Amino acid sequence: MDPFRENLFAGKTAFIAGGTSGINLGIAKRLAGLGAKVAVAGRNPEKATAAAAEIGGPEVALGLSADVRIYQSVEDALDQAVARFGKLDIVISGAAGNFVAPALGMSANGFRTVVDIDLNGTFNVFRACYAHLNRPGASLIAITAGQAVNPRMLQAHVCAAKAGINHLCRVLAMEWGPSGVRVNGISPGPIADTEGMARLAPTPEAEAALTSRIPLRRYGTKDEIGDAAVFLSSDAARYVTGTILDVDGGSQLGDASTRDGTHGLA
Repeated sequence: MDPFRENLFAGKTAFIAGGTSGINLGIAKRLAGLGAKVAVAGRNPEKATAAAAEIGGPEVALGLSADVRIYQSVEDALDQAVARFGKLDIVISGAAGNFVAPALGMSANGFRTVVDIDLNGTFNVFRACYAHLNRPGASLIAITAGQAVNPRMLQAHVCAAKAGINHLCRVLAMEWGPSGVRVNGISPGPIADTEGMARLAPTPEAEAALTSRIPLRRYGTKDEIGDAAVFLSSDAARYVTGTILDVDGGSQLGDASTRDGTHGLA
């Protein structure tokens, strides 16, 4: 049974940057399934068109080409979404880049690229959308990650970018709260059937090793991230702002594996 009522978002429109694949496409489908009109934006126009068709077709979804690193590109996509659906109520910034590399094996361009997509891209999306959402009830959500608070080797670029996103959400929540605009973040843990997990745990053995360290002993699902976005976008979260919601099975708590009964202490 769906925990959320049917047509919860009837009459509302969501814009999702990075919404053409992965977790963000899952969020788009979840919102559309509850009655929202959805605009998804990504750099590849063919993928954007295909994603809109997958979400529900032209009556429900619009696929847009946009590069979050370029402010004007984001503005243009937002204007197109408003022209199509009349307004915006929910904006989600989820475009991200990642690769595994030690700091000494990473070029300055590689570091900058991830920060540009993740952190600068989130600022561009939120700054550009404010003119369309400057009213009580508007919801902004950034997709962040556990690297924002837990430093991880081979992820200097991502740790820096995601930490910036978390604080950006908090500062904007403070500055825009008086207008009734809420700004929050979702920090997913390992999520099944995503490109990220295919890279980080490419074999059954690697997946088993990873899930053994997660308190709930499994990957999350795209629907579970979608449910978190539904909550934060709904009136159920009307007094929630400046919050980073961990949806990670407890993985950020630390290694929960059990070794000879010592619960990871050996």
